[in-house]
Amino acid sequence: MKSKNLSNKILRSIKSRGFSNIELNPVLETKYILQRSGENFKKYIFSFYDLNGKELCLRPDLTISSVLRFLQNKKERREKIFYNGEAFRKTYQKKDSIIKNQIGYEILGSKSKKKDDVEIINTSLKILKNSGFKKSVLKIGNVELFNLLINKLDIPRRWRNRLKRHYWNENYFNELLKRLETNLDIDPVFVETDKLRYQKMRKENQNKIIAGRTYKEILDRFNMKIEDPRKSSTGKKNKNIIKKFLKIKCPLEKAPKILNTFFKKNKINIIVGKGFFPLSKKNNKNLKIEFSASNGKEVELYSSMIFSIEVKIKSKFKNFISGGRYDQLTSNLGFRKIPAVGAAVNMNLYD
Repeated sequence: MKSKNLSNKILRSIKSRGFSNIELNPVLETKYILQRSGENFKKYIFSFYDLNGKELCLRPDLTISSVLRFLQNKKERREKIFYNGEAFRKTYQKKDSIIKNQIGYEILGSKSKKKDDVEIINTSLKILKNSGFKKSVLKIGNVELFNLLINKLDIPRRWRNRLKRHYWNENYFNELLKRLETNLDIDPVFVETDKLRYQKMRKENQNKIIAGRTYKEILDRFNMKIEDPRKSSTGKKNKNIIKKFLKIKCPLEKAPKILNTFFKKNKINIIVGKGFFPLSKKNNKNLKIEFSASNGKEVELYSSMIFSIEVKIKSKFKNFISGGRYDQLTSNLGFRKIPAVGAAVNMNLYD
């Protein structure tokens, strides 16, 4: 199937579901990209300065462009939009293109989260149906389940924050699990020193400022460090629970039972209902639907529901559509938090 014909079918499918087409600015303020992805990401963007000295860049991603448009136009009502365009990102691999064609569709600013999650997945399934692929699989996960698990484990607060924040970074996440088990980063001498400093500073004026921070802010940080020492046996137990959880894969209809059995066995007070999965096998009998607890570990964007659709081309399954909920994106960009869910189609499928 030629790429242009596939693109037209995809766009017609999205429009038929009531999404409105929008045009996106190809240029963004660089600060928004760096706020979202960090300074290290700068090596992947094409940046320049305008006559006023403001640093701009070619959009490396269309989702951020779309969300910024919604926020900067001070939209208050729910929007169902879709877009088609190019993203520009530097590459250090000869085989990779610096220009990526993207088609995306989103629902922004709505309070009906579960309903919108279903709408995004159903739109994706219509695209799949109209695109003519004979073999496919829908994989669903939920990052919220991982966060709930981490909150229930007997580990210090700052370690919970670390594991959540670096969930998507495979290598560093595994390094964190190793440190959690072995206490490699815990030095008893430093801990005792922190305790002495903590007690001394508690007697001082809490509004006093040192290096831009109040005593209260510094003490809060100290408190997390003082609480951090752990028993090796506890660290090993928690690491094993996390790793076993991330290995859970099963047909979607069996996911609640398997997850609840896992949590009960490990004495973790979490009950998983069907609300975590915005789709049922009942209405999609001919579609292979899988639950994967680790779905979403590759992408930092998502905060709860996440899904992907893979299609078979020749002898291999390739990612065709991926999406999920990313409510935290707007606050990461420095704006108010708004509900946001969407998906993107891989238009480089045949590369």
